[in-house]
Amino acid sequence: MYTKAELINQIKGMGIKPDDTVVIHTSMRAVGKVEGGADTVIDSFCECLTDGLFVVPTHTWDRVYAEQPVFDVRNTESCLGALPNCAVRRENGCRSLHPTHSVWAYGKNAKEFIKGEEKVTTPAPQGSVWARLGDVGAKILLIGVSHDKNTFIHSVDELGCVPDRLSPDGYNTVLIDKNGNRINGVMHGHKCSKCDDVSKFYVNFDKAFTKLEAQTFGKLGDATVRVVDARKCREIVLRIYSRISPDICTDYNDIPEEIYMPE
Repeated sequence: MYTKAELINQIKGMGIKPDDTVVIHTSMRAVGKVEGGADTVIDSFCECLTDGLFVVPTHTWDRVYAEQPVFDVRNTESCLGALPNCAVRRENGCRSLHPTHSVWAYGKNAKEFIKGEEKVTTPAPQGSVWARLGDVGAKILLIGVSHDKNTFIHSVDELGCVPDRLSPDGYNTVLIDKNGNRINGVMHGHKCSKCDDVSKFYVNFDKAFTKLEAQTFGKLGDATVRVVDARKCREIVLRIYSRISPDICTDYNDIPEEIYMPE
């Protein structure tokens, strides 16, 4: 059973600095047994990031859709599992008003970082939380999971205007903020005509990220952790898209080295 002190040592061992911006995608099953469970994992990161920003995805894409369009920031549970739902219930951070791809944020400028999400109309547009991670050079920690869980790559798809990634048909949403105010919006969800989910094929980028040192590896509990530099990740994916069809991510494919290496 891992203690908070042990987790903190592991986090620091990954090169996480007190002023970093860190977002985590986490499999608690892969981490193993922790004293205090998911709350202890969250506390460990909060204590490490004394002058930084900590971000936990609290997505609700399978709970907010055309037939059920209401997102209540106070109590709509995340579809991502135990740790995100621990974050949702905590009072020491704040949750964004994105109807399908919200986050919980804690630390420096957290409220400013998530500001404006009630205005978005797609999962990860420019100016959104997900795009800002690349702008600030955040570290994306994939804890016991791979790039099929890396939501940030959706923001790169949107930046690159990759076709056939979003539904042309939007649906009306109702957002309820922490004070009970209702905000009307519109959302265009993910949709691809060539596969049911492009996310699962983002693992195709794994080799390129490692080769070009956009990711290193560490441990948290029993879990292998990919420590991903968001800015480098974005640069590599855009380079690949400039040289080969983005349809590379509609199936499992090995991306040749000459496609991702700088000239």
